[in-house]
Amino acid sequence: MRYPTLILSVICMVFTAGAASAEKRVAFVVGNGAYKNVAPLPNPSVDAKAMAATLRNVGFEVVEGSNLTRDKMTERLLDFGKKAQGADVALFFYAGHGIAISGTNYLLPIDADIKSEMDVKLGAAINIDLTLEQTMGDAKVKLVFLDACRDNPFAAKIKSNSATRSVNVQTGLAEMKSGEGTLIAFATGPGQTALDGQEGSNSPFTRALLANLTQPGVEIQQAMTKVRAQVNEETNKGQLPWGHTNLIGSVYLNGAPAPGAVAAAAPAAGASKASDVELEFWRSIKDSNKPEELNAYLTNYPNGQFRSLALSRIASLESGPKPDATRNLTTGIDPATFKEEANQTTEDQIGLDKGQRRDVQRRLTGLGFDTKINGQFDQATRGVITRWQAARGYPKSGYLNKLQHKALLTEIVAAAPTASSDEERPAKRRASSGGGQQQAQPQPQPQRQYQSNPGPDPAGAGRFIGGVVGGMLR
Repeated sequence: MRYPTLILSVICMVFTAGAASAEKRVAFVVGNGAYKNVAPLPNPSVDAKAMAATLRNVGFEVVEGSNLTRDKMTERLLDFGKKAQGADVALFFYAGHGIAISGTNYLLPIDADIKSEMDVKLGAAINIDLTLEQTMGDAKVKLVFLDACRDNPFAAKIKSNSATRSVNVQTGLAEMKSGEGTLIAFATGPGQTALDGQEGSNSPFTRALLANLTQPGVEIQQAMTKVRAQVNEETNKGQLPWGHTNLIGSVYLNGAPAPGAVAAAAPAAGASKASDVELEFWRSIKDSNKPEELNAYLTNYPNGQFRSLALSRIASLESGPKPDATRNLTTGIDPATFKEEANQTTEDQIGLDKGQRRDVQRRLTGLGFDTKINGQFDQATRGVITRWQAARGYPKSGYLNKLQHKALLTEIVAAAPTASSDEERPAKRRASSGGGQQQAQPQPQPQRQYQSNPGPDPAGAGRFIGGVVGGMLR
């Protein structure tokens, strides 16, 4: 009989959902570009804002900052260290200038004015190793992303003012080893420099992180493989991200794959195995709302392992709601809607909870802009919002403001969209069973597997504050 197996599966799912919902995630995200004593960098603050928004959408509490002086950066680090104590996942992202001297890496606040190695040791720069140890030391999983492998703007001064010629001022950042439960990723290899990208956009490394890091059901190390491939291709093999990992178990930032999901996508028995290239191609377009992308797969792989799935997806898109499924789109819409820009701040001002985010996703899907209904505004949903904005003539950003949200709520949908997310179906069944007022189901959060570490030291806060400040001044 299969009932014992089914009951055991249900028990495991309930246990996993409960554990995930209690997961504590904290991130430090800073971009420094407006340097006072060297040429400014155009993109770090843009990178940081985009990364902070992405991490918030998958459940991180973010300590964020842009263009910070040494004092302000220290304040943010102290705040991050306190919040990260005992965290299940602690994430550190920095974009800006970093330097390596004698094998030790340092981050540069915007007021750094380094004339010699002594300036660095006296605290003008921030020691990365010490900072990570003091702020993230007792987190179960530690993820570090450093988009700081640029030319050392102070290299010439340090060398010319050094008392000895033995000082080693490196290009880019030096190699770092990760401790247990840690992943460290650099924008490029040790001793090499990375590209900053076009002004006002994201750097190649950050852009690849945003595209891959929080993809649903993708394990962090698989995501980093995609990041390396994307940066390598985008820069014509001029830049290859490098990293070191010592993680224990699998880490998912946007939910582990559902049981059986891999098997469902697997080729039929007896069929030849899909090549890695074909599999990566399919993964990149399988959730696309654009028939031309799915047809591109069929063109490249006319007898591919996922041919039937591609054809089914195309048929579904072509038979779905058309643009005329809405009527009177501009009736009663405030004209300012077509001019007012939207960003993370304007969206935060709306105060959308998870249920309201699902409602936005349901409405977009009902209007023909298909997206996964999960209550998380991930990169896929941002892309759908951008397409909706473009179709309506609103400024395109992928974020909402109050006027655009109100406009979306007033659109008339030809047919009410059906719930497509697994988490909504139990609620519909309860409502149809006449069980009275519907109760909210605990929402599954991103899942991760790891081995337990000892709990946080009660005295850790005091040691941390003294350690990080004192260490910076050594």
